[in-house]
Amino acid sequence: MPSVKLKVRNTQKSKVEFFSYDQTFGLENGSILPELKIAYTTHGKLNDAKDNVVWVFHALTANADPTEWWSGLIGENKTIDTTKYFVVCANMIGSCYGSTGPDSHPSTSEEKYGIEFPLVTIKDMVKAHELLRDHLGIDKIHLGIGGSMGGQQLLEWAISAPELFDHVCAIATNAHHSAWGIAFNAAQRIAMEADPTLNYKYEGAGEKGLKAARAIAMLSYRNQNTYRKTQSDFEDKLEGFKADTYQHYQGEKLTKRFSPHSYWTLSKAMDSHNVGRGRKSTRNALKKIKARSLVIGIKSDILFPFAEQRFIAKNIPEAEFKLIDSIYGHDGFLIEEEQIGRELKTFLK
Repeated sequence: MPSVKLKVRNTQKSKVEFFSYDQTFGLENGSILPELKIAYTTHGKLNDAKDNVVWVFHALTANADPTEWWSGLIGENKTIDTTKYFVVCANMIGSCYGSTGPDSHPSTSEEKYGIEFPLVTIKDMVKAHELLRDHLGIDKIHLGIGGSMGGQQLLEWAISAPELFDHVCAIATNAHHSAWGIAFNAAQRIAMEADPTLNYKYEGAGEKGLKAARAIAMLSYRNQNTYRKTQSDFEDKLEGFKADTYQHYQGEKLTKRFSPHSYWTLSKAMDSHNVGRGRKSTRNALKKIKARSLVIGIKSDILFPFAEQRFIAKNIPEAEFKLIDSIYGHDGFLIEEEQIGRELKTFLK
């Protein structure tokens, strides 16, 4: 296959910093990464007491700059005020926005990992966050916040290091990825496998499969009511329907900014999520969290139904559960910043 210059996927506007860990990094499944690089951004300043840290966890295809994808929630004079707080967000390992992942080149090879990148889990991501935390000299986190896959990382870390967080806010997430969620991810990977280029490492390999996978994913991120309200046609047509073109648009949009091999890798990482693994049970694990906890669900979410957030809140000691309304389903955790901001302000007061 031809050797082609890789496209630049890092579109973050804020300055991205890098932490390089020059030792081997062991993964939960027994594989070894010969080295590790973590991309991250910070906003605001760490105060003298080092007690103003907010650690933000991003979801599946986001980058390490939360002021881009949570701009209504994080920034100067926003709910998470960067003139008051020191905000840290690390790109999860396996992603394509700077941290070690399938698009990385092992030091022993001129080729990128591609589909051969080893399985990473949510626990592995948290292990990498721990390295960055130590590098930044952070001993206490005032608030940890994340939605969806970001919430999975937050819960895992709050359980494994219960003294680290003062407050946690987990949004539209779960403690153990459901059979329903795994089935959606499996369907997307089946679509990706139908693209014969997925196993290659040249630029553009796997992109048609990624487009199809994203179109499938959109059905779980939204819901029937969302499509009825936003993609319905009100004139007689035989083809060229809004919903049809919308699916193509969303697939093409993602291929322009994300790596097929990272999407594959991270979907499997999400499937691995289970805070109860090695801790007797999910309930037992959640009871280890000592931080004051706010758990937010979205009424119309079909991918992470709010029953999953109720379960989390019920099993974290003295946790609060709030349910917000949105027509946008699971994507509400990114879109409903005003509602989330109100609940977060009340909680932090």
